[in-house]
Amino acid sequence: MNYREVESSAEYVARLETGADWREEIESLARAEDVEAGWFTAMGAVQDADIWFYDQEETEYQSVTFDEPLEVAACVGNVSLLEDEVFAHTHAVLSRPSGQALAGHLDSATVWAGEVYLRAFEEPLERAHDEATDLDLWL
Repeated sequence: MNYREVESSAEYVARLETGADWREEIESLARAEDVEAGWFTAMGAVQDADIWFYDQEETEYQSVTFDEPLEVAACVGNVSLLEDEVFAHTHAVLSRPSGQALAGHLDSATVWAGEVYLRAFEEPLERAHDEATDLDLWL
């Protein structure tokens, strides 16, 4: 296990802009406030979504696109640096009107309405390639 203590430096709440990209809005907030590490939760609704699932055998992401309105029942993630750029690692549970849930790594989605809470950390978190998983993970 790789871990360290983190100290919070600030907390933010934001309303995501209708028509914008969900993950890019979170990254934009982080860049605007110079947040290089943090944890966030969010909720709302999207007009479409691109969800990724990591195939552990193939060590690559599989993408599924949903071109329909979906409720963001839960969204959680973290902000870190990936190749010196702010990156919002975003996971979400989305739901259809029937209540059917769709979940995974949220690569992109068009915001209908969204609210986010971001807790910023003092020290940056950087991602680097991990040989065992073939993923970019925290150092």
